[in-house]
Amino acid sequence: MISNRCKNIEPSEIRKIFNMATKDSINLGIGEPDFDTPQHIVEGAKKALDEGKTHYTPNNGIPELREAISHKLKIDNNLDVDANNIITTCGASEALMLSLMTLVNKGDEVLISNPGFVSYNSLTQLCEGNIIPMKLDEKFNIDIEEVKNSITNKTKCIMLNSPANPTGKVMDKSEIKAICDIAEDNNIIIISDEIYEKIIYDKKHYSPMEFTDNCILINGFSKSHAMTGWRIGYIGINENLNKKYDLIENMTKIHQYGFACATSFAQYGALEALTGSQNCVNEMLNEFRRRRDLMVNGLKNTFKLTVPDGAFYVFPNVEEYDNGMEISQKLIENNILCVPGIAFGSGGENYVRFSYATKYEDIEKALEIINNLFE
Repeated sequence: MISNRCKNIEPSEIRKIFNMATKDSINLGIGEPDFDTPQHIVEGAKKALDEGKTHYTPNNGIPELREAISHKLKIDNNLDVDANNIITTCGASEALMLSLMTLVNKGDEVLISNPGFVSYNSLTQLCEGNIIPMKLDEKFNIDIEEVKNSITNKTKCIMLNSPANPTGKVMDKSEIKAICDIAEDNNIIIISDEIYEKIIYDKKHYSPMEFTDNCILINGFSKSHAMTGWRIGYIGINENLNKKYDLIENMTKIHQYGFACATSFAQYGALEALTGSQNCVNEMLNEFRRRRDLMVNGLKNTFKLTVPDGAFYVFPNVEEYDNGMEISQKLIENNILCVPGIAFGSGGENYVRFSYATKYEDIEKALEIINNLFE
């Protein structure tokens, strides 16, 4: 009775780890800020509730929020994206799903980093598309020549994620431009997942939409404003691409039947997140930086690692001791929750992902246990 599209995908390994947490566990597995949502955002949603804003909104979101997103893209990213070309979604996860379901037919090819975020592969499989891996080198750079050689007449999309989960890699401007050139030359659409945009330490964020019209931009509020449970994200598309393919209209059809609209009062909270003080974003970034430095300094003499440029993950190579699955199991047995790198693709087989989106003191305890296990 179960459809093949469902049977062909596996449950998220990250969620499995999340569900293994006990009161004694130190959770370095889940990709979720441990901060409470800033109070002014909570108050914005409360105000909406008090005012009875609990009904359906327009399918694509309240106009005020879409205007605020348009303004944000102009100020932060120098992008001209009209509010009418923005869809407010139930998190960036829905935005990814809408993008792939709108574009990918059975047999179409989607280029995805390997290792890369788990949803990209599974959503592509749900659309009956074929995954073409983009292998990363030991510094987590994409091989541009290999990407060029991977293009066929079935290539529909390239999935980019910068800053990246699980690696923490922030793509250089030259690397992004090179991918954009490939997209332009071959009429391929880049789906750019920019959910970690605000969590960058020493580099600058570049959106592919700065260099090509062939880009669907995906972002949201979960990571930047500690709003994971609010489920608010968005899609932005420039006017030229939308005119060419009527993407917003077609995405909205799926959105209408699957979700109707993002939660009404959560949209008002997101509006406050964009229009209110951004001090909270900077405060969280500074704390993430402090934790990153602690994690890197605590692991660098045990495992081979590349210092992450952004997000809140360290992705060390552990093959000196065993493969990532065996090391993860050993750590979990010692109450350190982490994710084996194989969950993110075959390229992560010898890696483990540690999230430092948890308390500084807990990271210190975890590092002590890790170093005692592998001294």
